[in-house]
Amino acid sequence: MEKIEKKEKRFGLVGKDISYSFSRGYFSEKFAKLNLAHYSYENFDLDSISKFKRLLKENSLSGLNVTIPYKELVIPYMDDLDETAAEIGAVNTIQFSANGLKGYNTDAYGFQKSLTVHLKEYHKKALILGTGGASKAIAHVFKKLDIPFVLVSRKAKKEQLTYQELDKKIIEKYQIIVNCSPVGTHPNVFEKPNIPYQYLSKNHLLFDLIYNPEKTAFLKEGEEKGATIQNGLPMLSFQAEKAWEIWNS
Repeated sequence: MEKIEKKEKRFGLVGKDISYSFSRGYFSEKFAKLNLAHYSYENFDLDSISKFKRLLKENSLSGLNVTIPYKELVIPYMDDLDETAAEIGAVNTIQFSANGLKGYNTDAYGFQKSLTVHLKEYHKKALILGTGGASKAIAHVFKKLDIPFVLVSRKAKKEQLTYQELDKKIIEKYQIIVNCSPVGTHPNVFEKPNIPYQYLSKNHLLFDLIYNPEKTAFLKEGEEKGATIQNGLPMLSFQAEKAWEIWNS
């Protein structure tokens, strides 16, 4: 790992293949605006979570964010878990304190803040596309808001739907559709989840956790049918601000 100039407060993102990182740009800009010249934010690209202990040992850090594929795998390294992170089973923010490492999940907070501004009375049920780590925080929010939801997976599993099972009746019944899969992320901008888009209407709300590109093929399909659309950028901003609050508490 290359040596970085020592600064008083070092923060960073732990993940795999994260050169595209939203967080680094966001926090670097934030530190500049706040004139925090002694603060830095960097990417820690680990090819295995087993390198996490070494990362902590070799670097003096003040706070970390965690992204795929380590949001669940990092949990055994925590000394304590926030209630929300424990319920979700995923950590995306780590607080460093005298008592050790405490894991938090600010994805749920970010999603709820960016979702609720769009909710209408007819948005009664939700489909969650994808069953990876990100879907756990989304499911947590729907439970909290008392919105029934179903997970959609490529493989048949109990109490889940497959993409092949999605038909006119299901799409009309579930007015909120959230893409938690990486399908459609740059550079594969023409790809989109395999759902029957022809049954979308102006009563649908399509939410994509992807922020690059700004408008995915999934969202474009919804927009063409008059649906309300939202990408993952506000969610990322909200969860980043929550992480900042945690690091400073």
